Amino acid sequence: MAWNRRAFLTATAVGALAAAPSAAADAPRPLPPDVPRPRPPDAPRSTSSRSSPATARAALDALLAGNRRFASGHCRHPHQDGGRRRSPAPGQDPFAVIVGCVDSRVPPELVFDQGLGDLLCIRTAGEVLDEAVLGSVQYGVQELGIPLVLVLGHERCGAVAATLDHLRTGARVPDHLQLLVAEIAPAARRTRAVPGDWAEHAMRAHTAWVRDAIRADPAFAPAHIAAARFDLDTGLVSLLP
Repeated sequence: MAWNRRAFLTATAVGALAAAPSAAADAPRPLPPDVPRPRPPDAPRSTSSRSSPATARAALDALLAGNRRFASGHCRHPHQDGGRRRSPAPGQDPFAVIVGCVDSRVPPELVFDQGLGDLLCIRTAGEVLDEAVLGSVQYGVQELGIPLVLVLGHERCGAVAATLDHLRTGARVPDHLQLLVAEIAPAARRTRAVPGDWAEHAMRAHTAWVRDAIRADPAFAPAHIAAARFDLDTGLVSLLP
């Protein structure tokens, strides 16, 4: 892609990944101190009496607790009744931005057992970034004061599979799918020689790259940026290093 902002993100994030230690020896980046982040004075606010998590740590804890309920079959399906439908109508107060895949098997509100007004979800095939995605994340972080951005990859991702097929065969990628393959291909190439499941390694590397690209932009400095993997078989989400 040709625009300067994207080129900056690419150069910065790829450099960070190249300098980073191996994933096996690394650990998830610690969360910042559990201190409430100030909201912009003109940020829209929900009129709901419910208090949403106000820190990145509390937001991540809420997501992971909801995911455990989902995976164990004990979902609460919160904030989905008639009263909840009406309460956020004047203004929203989501506690996390989810940058995820369009895959129909990975809907964030269900995966994390959340409801109306809880999550600001931005979904593209393979969590591919473009200016619309970055602008949407910035809206959540700067305008709504959301403290956490979570990039959510998943196993058996179709966009990753299409990228690997292209790299194996060199076949032409049709039309708009070229953007997806072009963005995922660097992670796929970096992991091609890694022993084991190439698709899994590529997905993890690409998800971490998206996280690092968002971290590299000062526009998102007020939020904690994390990455995670969703397991289609168990339903569990695990943080990536």
